[in-house]
Amino acid sequence: MTGPAGLELDASALGGFCRWLRKNRDLDVSDYGELHRWSVTDLSGFWSAVQQYLDVPFRTAYREVLAEERMPGARWFPGVRTNYADGLLTDGDPQEPALITVREDGSTEALTTGEFRRRVAALARSLTSLGVGVGDRVVGYLPNVGESAVAFYAAASIGAVWASVGSDYGPDAAAARLGQLTPKVLIAVDGYRYAGVDRDCGPAVATLREAIGPAHTVIVPRLGSTVAPDCLDWRELTVGEATLEPVAVPFDHPLWVLFSSGTTGIPKGIVHSHGGVQLEMYKTLRLQWDLGTGSRLLWATSPSWVIWTLLVSAPLVGATAVLYDGSPTFPDTAGLWRAASAHRVTHFGTSPGFLAACERSGVLPGRLCDLSALRQIIATGSPVPPSANGWVSAHVGEQVPLVAISGGTDVVGAFVGGAPTVPVVPGEISAPCLGVKVEAWDPQGRALVNEVGELVVTRPMPSMPVALWGDESGERYRQAYFDTYPGTWRHGDWITVTDRNSVVIHGRSDATLNRNGVRMGSADIYAAVEELPEVHEALVIGAELPDGGYWMPLFVALRDGVELDDGLRDRIRRAIRRQASPRHVPDEIVAVPAIPHTKTGKKLEVPLKRILLGAEPGAVVAPAAVDAPEALDFFVRLAERRSARA
Repeated sequence: MTGPAGLELDASALGGFCRWLRKNRDLDVSDYGELHRWSVTDLSGFWSAVQQYLDVPFRTAYREVLAEERMPGARWFPGVRTNYADGLLTDGDPQEPALITVREDGSTEALTTGEFRRRVAALARSLTSLGVGVGDRVVGYLPNVGESAVAFYAAASIGAVWASVGSDYGPDAAAARLGQLTPKVLIAVDGYRYAGVDRDCGPAVATLREAIGPAHTVIVPRLGSTVAPDCLDWRELTVGEATLEPVAVPFDHPLWVLFSSGTTGIPKGIVHSHGGVQLEMYKTLRLQWDLGTGSRLLWATSPSWVIWTLLVSAPLVGATAVLYDGSPTFPDTAGLWRAASAHRVTHFGTSPGFLAACERSGVLPGRLCDLSALRQIIATGSPVPPSANGWVSAHVGEQVPLVAISGGTDVVGAFVGGAPTVPVVPGEISAPCLGVKVEAWDPQGRALVNEVGELVVTRPMPSMPVALWGDESGERYRQAYFDTYPGTWRHGDWITVTDRNSVVIHGRSDATLNRNGVRMGSADIYAAVEELPEVHEALVIGAELPDGGYWMPLFVALRDGVELDDGLRDRIRRAIRRQASPRHVPDEIVAVPAIPHTKTGKKLEVPLKRILLGAEPGAVVAPAAVDAPEALDFFVRLAERRSARA
């Protein structure tokens, strides 16, 4: 266990919040646990305090915070009008950078807060002249660059609805998402560089235009590729003096549509509100992460992923967003650390996979570069193994905590994470986030402590979706989250809530390993197996067979030059038996060329399980939604061989 995450209570925004509560609400909280209990007991008191203390910019006063407490359908701050882009006007020195784009080759482009506002205002003016109004859709096909953030804020400022996917998506996968929205404007890049290779997006953009039929296409020039003569030039739409004047919209007005991974069927379009996301972002960035004026948040991410929305929201609280455009591991894993050093990054966002890659490659960030500004590493995307904390402490800095968080696109934020005053325990997530009533439930809806259960949220959050796109009746929304426990949000993760109120994530509940009645999450298996130096990555499934049997294979992608022999199989079994469970030693261990993931890095456990049980591959997974579609081939062939033997 390590101490509070780099800051004393009195020096953090969280500490300031506690003092404010004492003075203005006559509420005396002595620790984070007490604060959290109040935050989920008095929802109206907590969220009104967040709005007032953090000065979340509402245009109108409110008489009521939570008019109807129900899930789905909670009504927050009725009558309030606001705009997400208002936050760009309330904080930040105009001369300080709001955004810094860092490319693989180390070149950078910085936008001061003043220039950022001007470009957002200029593009908003141009979009309006193109006929875009309140409720119309503006979509992006862009990498993690400053133009993406400008486009989002410009759309939001005029009340349009934003949606984006990364330019690494193929045109079919992009169209499956953006085409649902019948957008008026598509903003796309003509190309980008990734892993040292220039990638021409011209043909993909042309195909995407034809598929989704926008009235206008705006091209952000990168490689000089030609898409079509009728495309508009980004540079021409963002020149000239302009003043940012966001349009006031209702609290629950749609801000953006974020998409599920879409590995099966049409990707789910999740609609969030201006007001709900504002509150969640201010709370997360200020109180949970302690970002503020002078802070710098770096993340190598994509506009396809919910993390991108957190990254580009940093300027709302006066912080700088450092957007890394390129591969985090090219030409080596040291590039991100060099960027963190060069730009005095205070908050380094990453994934457990990247940290593991750094450890395997032997990079020593603390020796390689000056990371004295770094106050926190935030990791998400998959469970963080305990070994990662030791590596960070030894090779990044003893004073730098590794804070694990877990949440979802569905609520555009985290359910559980860290806070400046909460200790970090390796292998666990420190605490539930403020305002989030997280519990682990058994199938009968009983709360569990120190036992594995379903992650549920028992009271509403302002950032829960206002709708799913195209779901006029709300039936799909109810089925997605509220069918299992009516009136309670079921997220689909297995978790343990400890008696210390920390949380352990065990993986998706629909990928649970149920061996002889004993349940275990796949993440526990991966934590044991992926520590072995010979194993690059692993994937495990538990398949219920028609004859009543249970088949639990483990698939391993090995490092270059490593063969799966009996000795390695034995070491893998011993690691699982010792570190996870003797009841969950796999029936067989199979070497595979690669493990397939969604575009956001999640292993395809459930689709592969269904394929291996005989489902038609095309019915359970869309190749366009997979990071390496060719990695599916091994599993399809294995399923065919099993079927032939049966």
